Amino acid sequence: MGDPFHRSLLRTPRGRFRVSLPPGGEFLLGTPEPLSRPGAAGQSFCIPVTEMVGVQLGGSGLSPTVEGNQFTVFFVQREKRQRWSLGSLEFTVAPGSGLAPRWVDALQRSIQLHGVTRPRKLLVFVNLVGGRCHAGEIYRDQVARLFALAGIQTEVIETQRPHEMRELILQRDLGDLDGLVCVGGDGTFNELMHALISRTQKKAGISEDNPAAPLLPPRLRIGIIPAGSTDCICFATVGTNDPVTSALHIIIGDSQPLDVCSVHHHQQLLRYAVSLVGYGFYGDVVSDSERHRWMGPMRYDFSGFKAVLCNRSYEGTVEFLTAGGTEANPRDQTRCRAGCLVCSESSHQLLGVSEEKLPQQESTVAAASEWRQEQGRFLAINLTCMSSACPKSPDGLSPSAHLADGTADLILVHECSALGFLRHLSRHMDHRDQFDLPFVSVHRVRALRFTPKQLEDSEEGERPGRRGWKGLLGGLCWGEQPLSSWSCDGETLPYADISVRVHGQLIHLFARGIEQGMGLV
Repeated sequence: MGDPFHRSLLRTPRGRFRVSLPPGGEFLLGTPEPLSRPGAAGQSFCIPVTEMVGVQLGGSGLSPTVEGNQFTVFFVQREKRQRWSLGSLEFTVAPGSGLAPRWVDALQRSIQLHGVTRPRKLLVFVNLVGGRCHAGEIYRDQVARLFALAGIQTEVIETQRPHEMRELILQRDLGDLDGLVCVGGDGTFNELMHALISRTQKKAGISEDNPAAPLLPPRLRIGIIPAGSTDCICFATVGTNDPVTSALHIIIGDSQPLDVCSVHHHQQLLRYAVSLVGYGFYGDVVSDSERHRWMGPMRYDFSGFKAVLCNRSYEGTVEFLTAGGTEANPRDQTRCRAGCLVCSESSHQLLGVSEEKLPQQESTVAAASEWRQEQGRFLAINLTCMSSACPKSPDGLSPSAHLADGTADLILVHECSALGFLRHLSRHMDHRDQFDLPFVSVHRVRALRFTPKQLEDSEEGERPGRRGWKGLLGGLCWGEQPLSSWSCDGETLPYADISVRVHGQLIHLFARGIEQGMGLV
């Protein structure tokens, strides 16, 4: 405290402050001087070093200057509804004192000391053709300058075709990187995640096609700069789809573990998913929307309207391994938030899930009582590892789902009238309990398998051909369809009989979860 640059009388736009950086350098503190002036007590400030973005000589312009009597601290500033912005505070020292560069040096050393999880070098993928095609503009205008201010070294790769990002991740050396960042929508993130997981398993000699294989978590964290149509994953892990907020989470080095589902058809890996694996309604919507890509994001509303009118149900058997233990119930009204105790307490339990209980071979199931099954006709079968919240559905498909507890929530919507199903859907948007309906059931599970009625006696799960257009709705609906399609985070799968397994905390994002006490956008 006696060192002059650890405690100084400095001028700010709000007046003179006694500014100090206490031993340990965890906070930058400021007390108005003199304290006796009216309103001074409420003007004190405390800036956590862990939330400082950077510090530079000169004023608050993002280009540093060589002015010797000024320095500026940039930090995270919380706004309404989970949004963060870049805050700044200019300090002026006495002319000729030489304190400005000494303060800058002291604060930069404190940031380095307390920012061991901050990335130093990132590989950034910008998807120029995904979502609303604004990713390049968003990165250049809102994000690049923040990374530069924080001293993060970046390599930017613009992608324009499917699988381009995957090919680059699988081939190039990633050893000197601290993380991968994608600028795009949920599809862009999914491609990056899939490639990173696959690369990690390949290097470790783990077969992804083996449904029972324990997967190795990648070393690198993933950052998401939202630039898509819905940005569901970003919304569910940060609480908003604001690019600046996501960039600031990356800069300060936040880390949020995330459960991932692997989806298999027999001994073949089909996809990884974190948001939604859906059969029936959502599968039909995604499959039909592919024929209307010219409509842009509106194609999902159009296909959804058609699916509601058609009101199709599909017969089959759903088998699922219940979570058991003390895991929270999917209807307990809790919410997964930053520092979630359920996810924290689950970390050590994830290692204790015995492999023989996974749905690969009947002879290996040691605890049959944990397996349950439901047969019948279903309008929708939905499995999600997170709430799957988005701006149109602030609570999501399963409001109490957790990000990193090693489980997923299984939502079964049994056959009902079109009006009844519409009631279920409408409750996703008005904060009412979408599960409080006689034809809806929800379960917290670790694994799932589904067999359509038409394939129960078949060795191969190939889908029967679809019939032509016909029906009472003037051609809006297909004729009878014995099978639906599975939608896996927005991608249509080629098989109807699948098995799904939840891998607890398989990846880590540059995020911290939704903070308590801050409303959603």
